[in-house]
Amino acid sequence: MWQETKHGLFKQFTFINFKEAFDFMKQVADIAEEQNHHPRWENEWNVVKIWLVTHEQKTHITDKDRRLADSIDALMKEGRPISEWSEELDNKVSRIKLYADGGSRGNPGPSASGFVLFDEEDKILEDKGVYLGITTNNQAEYTALKLGLEAAKARQASEVDVYMDSLLVVNQMKGSFKVRNRDLWPIHSAIKDLIHQFKRVNFTHVPRELNKKADAAVNRALDEALGIKK
Repeated sequence: MWQETKHGLFKQFTFINFKEAFDFMKQVADIAEEQNHHPRWENEWNVVKIWLVTHEQKTHITDKDRRLADSIDALMKEGRPISEWSEELDNKVSRIKLYADGGSRGNPGPSASGFVLFDEEDKILEDKGVYLGITTNNQAEYTALKLGLEAAKARQASEVDVYMDSLLVVNQMKGSFKVRNRDLWPIHSAIKDLIHQFKRVNFTHVPRELNKKADAAVNRALDEALGIKK
């Protein structure tokens, strides 16, 4: 739902990954050109924030803004963000086990994130790997956690047990270690905000051999992106 704010008509859209977010922005750009009304927006990874305001009317919200908002909503009928189709998932669960992993071939280098969601009976609900481009191993680890939590939220889980083989990420999320790398501050903060949307999120460090499925998702995404056939 669009919200009236002092900065204009506002709505946030959350997607599975950056590519889907960027494709959405390109489609919105085409609509904005057609209507000769251009939004203010921000994009961070898989999140797009849009503000609509008519500057000619001293930044008041007008019918022009509402018309563009309606057009954007119509566009989303075929490609809705996680936040809008979560209630339609048939396999809603209250508690989820999340295994997450990230990897970089070069550090920095070609990187990917992977996560696997299990229900309480260890049935796989989702197994996903996402290619990230050139980044670091720590960024890939954090991104895997963020994507996994977003997927758990989409399934309306209230409790999440997170398992990762990155001792650094687990201890930083617990608050045992400080986040000294400034490049990790934005995603660490975004994950902290996301955690507050759950009743409980618990972090457990596991050895790499117990995180094989998430690791496989990482390597699957990397191999596919780099054209490596096995």
